[in-house]
Amino acid sequence: MTNGPTPTPAPASPPAPAHLADLTATRLVAGYAAGEFSPVEVTRAVLERAEAAQARTNCFTRITADEALAEAGESAERWRSGTPAGPVDGVPVTVKDILLTRGTPTLRGSRTVREEGPWDEDAPSVARLRESGAVFVGKTTTPEFGWKGVTDSPRHGVTGNPYDPGRTAGGSSGGSAAAVALGAGPLSLGTDGGGSVRIPASFCGIFAVKATYGRVPHYPASPFGTLAHVGPMTRDAADAALMLDVICGPDWRDWSQLGPAGSFRAALEEPVAGLRVAFSPSLGWDVPVAAEVAAAVRRTAETLAGLGAVVEEIDPGVADPVEAFHTLWFSGAARVVQRLDAPQRALLDPGLREICEQGARYSALDYLAAVDTRMALGQAMGRFHSAYDLLVTPTEPITAFAAGTEVPPGSGHTRWTGWTPFTYPFNMTQQPAATLPCGVDGEGLPIGVQLVGPRHADALVLRTAHALYEAGAAEIPAPPTP
Repeated sequence: MTNGPTPTPAPASPPAPAHLADLTATRLVAGYAAGEFSPVEVTRAVLERAEAAQARTNCFTRITADEALAEAGESAERWRSGTPAGPVDGVPVTVKDILLTRGTPTLRGSRTVREEGPWDEDAPSVARLRESGAVFVGKTTTPEFGWKGVTDSPRHGVTGNPYDPGRTAGGSSGGSAAAVALGAGPLSLGTDGGGSVRIPASFCGIFAVKATYGRVPHYPASPFGTLAHVGPMTRDAADAALMLDVICGPDWRDWSQLGPAGSFRAALEEPVAGLRVAFSPSLGWDVPVAAEVAAAVRRTAETLAGLGAVVEEIDPGVADPVEAFHTLWFSGAARVVQRLDAPQRALLDPGLREICEQGARYSALDYLAAVDTRMALGQAMGRFHSAYDLLVTPTEPITAFAAGTEVPPGSGHTRWTGWTPFTYPFNMTQQPAATLPCGVDGEGLPIGVQLVGPRHADALVLRTAHALYEAGAAEIPAPPTP
């Protein structure tokens, strides 16, 4: 595949959006600066979509309309006076109901969390968006404590897919993915401990990126430890770069945060020609990848070759680390519920209760053995990336399945990790990984392609994704307008 295949011709550009809620964040900021429309007009349009998206998919835990309109009015005054607060001033955003948001309950999908609060603190990423003038539209749904790769919870019910509400939106940031796909704000904050921004983005046809661990400060520290990242969920790679430029700002509350990274937006225009790209259809594992998924991901690799990348079909040569991941993940879940008494535990999602019981049985030596596996995997991927700048895989081997189930009916899988083998390994290695749409299957459901870079190569992943958007490789039909 080295520089050889001719890329599939890019589809014709979609018609210009007829609704303010369909505009990207980058386009909104340009429109504010030019006086084409105001943050208040945009926020009203987005709130209208948010209500419709909620009715269609149940993607919100709450919509904060009054607060959003007040913030939009303040933003409009700043734009009128030529003093915007930052790069996303006036842009509507949503926040996964795992991340603290001042003035709004963060219930984490659990009946064990009291709504009374106090809710007087922002998570670092939320704080940076607030300082930049973002307009907060509401909190989006999550499975209980973000424990699985689909979005349903005892407290807030099932979140459906914007393309077919009877299918899952994925998870654990499923509410955010559905909200972005349906125009309820172009930017959303999600979290990703095993694929939780990439899984729902793939199923819902949007972009998401899990940056290198520590790139986006995270507080409070996740009980899932250094598996858990905060990441943008957006319409495209350019919006994600815009958002990362804001949320990567330093915050002393996260002792593991990384230092300054430069501007991700500035890096988007760098060429991809000459990049050494490894295309791995299944990571070399015995994974049944759906034929339509395999074909769409292969076309993306061919497009990269047509853009001048040196593409080789090769696997990383690593074993599936799922058992070690389970040890780390289930132990973290046990830690989440450690403080709960028996009546509170009875309120938990039954699946979460099961993995917590399993996690509580692991010993310290079991945990440290999983850490050893994790370190060996990280070393192996570091060696692999000394030869290849980028790894391309399917994001998921399948498209969205029935909502309200942890695993596809009839699949034989027992836990969510069984059907998402290509996401959690890169939480273990802390590498940047993004997903973007690359087609739809025969039922019109989105297919995602994953781009993985070596640690700290966040800009490379974003610029490659941006090049694919610019080439038209990520264009898919929009979901039905709610």
